[in-house]
Amino acid sequence: MPISQEPSYIQLYRSGQLEERLKLLKEILQSCQLCPRQCKVNRLKGEKGYCKAPYELMVSSAFPHFGEEPPLVGLYGSGTIFLTHCNLRCVFCQNYEISHLGEGEIITPKDLAKIMLYLQNQGCHNINFVTPTHYVPQIVEGLKHAIESGLNIPLVYNCGGYESLEVIKLLERIFDIYMPDIKFFNADLAKKYCNAPEYPEVVKKVVKEMHRQVGNLLIDNNGIAYRGLLIRHLVMPNCLEDTKEILRFIAEEISTDTYVNIMNQYRPLYMAHQYPEIARRISLKEYLTALQMAKEFGLYRGFPLP
Repeated sequence: MPISQEPSYIQLYRSGQLEERLKLLKEILQSCQLCPRQCKVNRLKGEKGYCKAPYELMVSSAFPHFGEEPPLVGLYGSGTIFLTHCNLRCVFCQNYEISHLGEGEIITPKDLAKIMLYLQNQGCHNINFVTPTHYVPQIVEGLKHAIESGLNIPLVYNCGGYESLEVIKLLERIFDIYMPDIKFFNADLAKKYCNAPEYPEVVKKVVKEMHRQVGNLLIDNNGIAYRGLLIRHLVMPNCLEDTKEILRFIAEEISTDTYVNIMNQYRPLYMAHQYPEIARRISLKEYLTALQMAKEFGLYRGFPLP
């Protein structure tokens, strides 16, 4: 990797600032406010908040993933680490066994470092943390050990977009690639399906901060992303007006050069069957309409143009 593409966390570690950030992040666990729910439980003493996560890291699986976006996957895969539990807990979650039911095993930060190094040694182009929000201090502690043993590939923050702005600011130069979902801009939908009516206002501020830190997605000559913002949006049944506002926001308030994965893989899993309006897959017409909207707003990266 050229020196200009060296992950920013390495310089942060050399300067001693990574250790300072870790100290600040650990302090948050005493009265947990890692996410906007601000449960204020003492995670250090094993108390659990809305996300149900213990103090210890819980990992469901870790492997080279070939189903992520092409700039993350490349030839050898994205080194994906699925973390157990979730602060959003959507009623339609596709990974509900992990996020709601808590499938996974407890590991230490040193164990996490070993996993990261294993994935790097497998040739993975990045380390991709899926749902890291509620374990940020433990991840940063694991990162410190991994750097000391030679980790030098980009880190991906793969989240639901329901983040603490203050915590995201503390992560500047730690994560090279931010990959948030933008789920809803309609507060009623966010309340109904995620129990988070403030989600729309939270995610707008958070995505703007992520973009400020890392800019648009940068891709090297081999087609591999090494820094920047990648946004995901899952098209939902009967929610095209919301999709339109989300795409408008990305184009007008972030950048028309934003890499946007407009996803069509919604399936009515977990408790979705209890909500008739989302108890089906999206139609081809709905998906093509979403793509056309993106095109009309001037977006062009990350999805097939209709």
